[in-house]
Amino acid sequence: MRTDIPRVPPLSDEALDEDTRARFGGAFVLNIFRTLAHHPKLLKRWLVFGNHILAKNTLPERDRELLILRIGWLCRAEYEWTQHVVIGKRAGLSDDDLARIAIGSAAEGLDPFDRIQLRAVEELHGDAHISDGTWAALAERYDTQQIIDLIFTVGQYQMVSMVLNSLGVQLDAGLARLPEGKRP
Repeated sequence: MRTDIPRVPPLSDEALDEDTRARFGGAFVLNIFRTLAHHPKLLKRWLVFGNHILAKNTLPERDRELLILRIGWLCRAEYEWTQHVVIGKRAGLSDDDLARIAIGSAAEGLDPFDRIQLRAVEELHGDAHISDGTWAALAERYDTQQIIDLIFTVGQYQMVSMVLNSLGVQLDAGLARLPEGKRP
């Protein structure tokens, strides 16, 4: 974590506004949502977009998680990385995949299309642009909607990483911090 204490503390159950409480229907509310609940109108609108990216876009789940994990790593967003390791494993990523994602597109043993996707994330993060060569390689497997979803996925999670890092959102209960040499 970039900060050991939250700059904006997560709201308690009692402090959540009625609409936010209803939105989560009594389920466990993650710290990211408890923190963003300080701005309920933004949270409400952002959840619609975030839900598309996380659950309704055209990318295969495993690919989506590979993208999210790489941008989380590049942004040094431990909260994002830790949350999406759990989701990524459910989507089929292995511990070896996770180690390679942390290294990036130069990692040994990467699946060729995983390498292309990681390169796209790195290009978007570094230059806000996908190069012609990477675009052509993506277009061999992805249609236009999928490439658009890839760009929006990376952009969404770069923004989320900025929010998490800047607000100091702390890990949720039950998630262990990454060891010192293995943190984003």
